[in-house]
Amino acid sequence: MNETTSHPENDDVREEATEARSAAEEAADQAHESLDAANEQNAPETRDEEMIRLRGEVEAADKRVLQAQAEAENFRKRMRRDYEDQLKFAAMPLVNDILQVRDNLNRAIEAANASESTDTAQGLREGVAMVAKQLDDTLGKYGVEPIPADGEEFDPNVHEAISQMPHPEIESGKVAHVAVSGFTMHGRVIRPAQVVVSTGAP
Repeated sequence: MNETTSHPENDDVREEATEARSAAEEAADQAHESLDAANEQNAPETRDEEMIRLRGEVEAADKRVLQAQAEAENFRKRMRRDYEDQLKFAAMPLVNDILQVRDNLNRAIEAANASESTDTAQGLREGVAMVAKQLDDTLGKYGVEPIPADGEEFDPNVHEAISQMPHPEIESGKVAHVAVSGFTMHGRVIRPAQVVVSTGAP
């Protein structure tokens, strides 16, 4: 990438830095104006009093400058975090589409498992399972992880309940069946798990 490319966040930081410098220059000008005014008007304050007053004005100006610099630094950090998040999650639409391909691969495996145990079916199961594992490994490299669901306590933050059903072995409020697997990307939910929630023993 060309290093001279301008980024909006860099322009904003430069503007904040310019404002901080302007504040410092303005404070210095005010201190000089106060000194000049005191000299012109022959103010009755003593030299020590004048020095104390001017020192206080300079300290106040320094505080304003430091505050402006701190605000500029915080703004720069915030813009950097936002920019990094945009890069990190830029692939979310692509990942969602790939997850649908993964679903179809798993359906093919299930169909092969349900068929008669022939050499052809066995080869199909093994081949599709290898592709599915390769896909999962590739997704994992980019921070995409499955959401635990089967037998887990129902969590509306990561699970989407599509129905309820009684189950003799699973407690009420826990997931009895996973209809569609859910996934997170760098800890953020990109697709909740669609689940059937147990209502307890019938």
